[in-house]
Amino acid sequence: MTDYLTGFGNGFASEAVAGALPVGRNSPQKPAYGLYAEQLSGTAFTAPRHENRRSWLYRLRPSASHSAYVPYASAFDGAASEEPLAPNRLRWSRPTPTSGTDFVDGLRPMLGNGSAERLEGCGVHLYAADRSMERRVMFSADGELLIVPQAGAMEIRSETGKFELGPGSIALIPRGLRFQIRLLDGPVSGYVAENYGSLFRLPELGPIGSNGLANARDFETPVAWYEDRDEPTEIVQKYGGRLWSTTIDHSPLDVVAWHGNLVPYRYDLARFNTIGTVSFDHPDPSIFTVLTSSSDTPGRANCDFVIFPPRWMVAEDTFRPPWFHRNLMSEAMGLIHGAYDAKAEGFEPGGLSLHNRMSAHGPDLDSWRGASEAALRPHKIEGTMAFMVESALPFVPTAAALASAQPDYDGAWSQFPKAVIPR
Repeated sequence: MTDYLTGFGNGFASEAVAGALPVGRNSPQKPAYGLYAEQLSGTAFTAPRHENRRSWLYRLRPSASHSAYVPYASAFDGAASEEPLAPNRLRWSRPTPTSGTDFVDGLRPMLGNGSAERLEGCGVHLYAADRSMERRVMFSADGELLIVPQAGAMEIRSETGKFELGPGSIALIPRGLRFQIRLLDGPVSGYVAENYGSLFRLPELGPIGSNGLANARDFETPVAWYEDRDEPTEIVQKYGGRLWSTTIDHSPLDVVAWHGNLVPYRYDLARFNTIGTVSFDHPDPSIFTVLTSSSDTPGRANCDFVIFPPRWMVAEDTFRPPWFHRNLMSEAMGLIHGAYDAKAEGFEPGGLSLHNRMSAHGPDLDSWRGASEAALRPHKIEGTMAFMVESALPFVPTAAALASAQPDYDGAWSQFPKAVIPR
């Protein structure tokens, strides 16, 4: 006779083998019998507690240990209006600037979701340039632009002021604000997250209290500045997912004074006050959120900008890197410098990876082995800065991005040892 657990929406616990379920832990450093701890999240991490749905699974092998999915012939073929995107992990190497390329021509759209027309979703772009924007300004009518430099310093000139920006800091350019990027010391490259939905804001702190994460006082907005230049200037507008151009007979960066709160700003990521466990278990990555764009569903983000900065690791009896996971949210990850603690190799600074909705992912084999065997002394992760653009909507690579994608699978995924259950 089959046994059942009864009730709706209850929190249950069950084990088919005595001792397989950890006590007082979600992700111990070494689960019993060599099992793999994996979280399956059916809602966003930050969904209200009464609506949050997630289960921890302790399995013989990680679900991320598989080869790429291929189409399966069924009655669903042709039912969709567009060709569906394969649900596979993808990776891209860093872009190389073409000689004589400025920021506008060096923008490389990679991933997108939602619709700028419907004011929802976001896009992820790479950029690489080796010259300044001369007699040219740009703005986006589609969304606000979050610029994340990976290499090289720049000066951003805008209608409401100018400021410098380099790796380790981010800048936000509001939708509609005209700007120009000038290089300060050679080529530049990095990332742009374009937010089509509700404006980025600081996340609510909840039980953390009134301090922590990104503090409002650390965001900097430039003072008024203008240029009086009567010569032809091209204005490039991003509208409806493509670029449009016109030319006027003067510089539009001619605002002599202004007041208001639709302004650009920059933020030094080193000022992020990282919150983490001081007892056990690795927290959900939502604890690293710098900026968030909310959706119509409470707790489920239209777009989050999350960082993985230098930080102390002190958790006891805990697998300290990010665990194996399947998630409702879709994740696009970049690396500014250093190494990401869940990927020992293959994920380079300036590169990009994609784990879409419910795509099984987690540490690679070498990272898993190292974390499983490490002496759990307090230690500091240093010399690294990774980030994630997370969205409730799956990301779709552009055609050019898909053509240059590398599968995020290798033979090592099949080498994870199988847990041994006593008979």
